[in-house]
Amino acid sequence: MTTSSTTEEMLRSRRAELVAELERLTEPPEEGAAVAFGKRVGDGTTEAVERLATTAMARSLSASIMDIDRALLKLGEGSYGLCDECGDEIPATRLEALPATTRCVSCASR
Repeated sequence: MTTSSTTEEMLRSRRAELVAELERLTEPPEEGAAVAFGKRVGDGTTEAVERLATTAMARSLSASIMDIDRALLKLGEGSYGLCDECGDEIPATRLEALPATTRCVSCASR
């Protein structure tokens, strides 16, 4: 098995995990489950904080899925491992740590 097919397989597996988690986070509440935040200060604070955390997590998962999609596209194009911004080669150690990265350290830190 080649490195690119191993990388593709790993990226697709990770993408499937993230999609499943995103679907779990964004599924509608069970029928009959009412969300009420109450009338007094403090009522429903836990629910409100959980909703904010869930929204933030869903955005993060969506961004990670888009990163993986970009890396998969680059694999197909033959440009995987090249920085999207400067065109330089991304070091193998960075790609091992962050397989979905599309930018070198210099460009990512800007």
